[in-house]
Amino acid sequence: MKVIQTSLPGLVLLEPVVFGDARGFFFETWNADRYAAQGLPSSFVQSNVSSSSKGVLRGLHYQWPRPQGKLVTVLQGEVYDVAVDIRRGSPTFGRWEAFILSGENRRQLWIPPGFAHGFAVLSDDALFNYLCTDVYVKEADASVRWNDADIAVDWPISAPTLSSKDEQAPFLQDIPAERLPVYLP
Repeated sequence: MKVIQTSLPGLVLLEPVVFGDARGFFFETWNADRYAAQGLPSSFVQSNVSSSSKGVLRGLHYQWPRPQGKLVTVLQGEVYDVAVDIRRGSPTFGRWEAFILSGENRRQLWIPPGFAHGFAVLSDDALFNYLCTDVYVKEADASVRWNDADIAVDWPISAPTLSSKDEQAPFLQDIPAERLPVYLP
């Protein structure tokens, strides 16, 4: 597996080894020993799959308290995947990175606890898998507005299909400090 460090400490892009032939392909989406050797979590407690159509934007989501780290993989289709550092006190607070994840490139993204996450679907549809380090907790569920001008994510779609939750999410500057994760160097 190839591990690609990003400009946001802790956010890691992964390129698994893919074995393929005329019949198809095989690759590991997670291996406790192999991922732990790279400093990534060796256990997850929840796995989620979402299906979305072209133009859907989901995010920017996070949990606090009870933050979740996420290992995300696109099984089918293509998405523009975004992670934003929203940890209070972080030297990269408010900065974001984005990557194309697809069923074709099989890239994965490790999003550490304390980051907000979202994606926009670029293909006709997308099947998206999340491995999470903590379970979903409704009371800890939170969001940052997808088009927050202070964060200025360069989304590749201008009029996405959004949930009402994402349409009404607060801007980062309007979120009380106690509702944001804390940076622990």
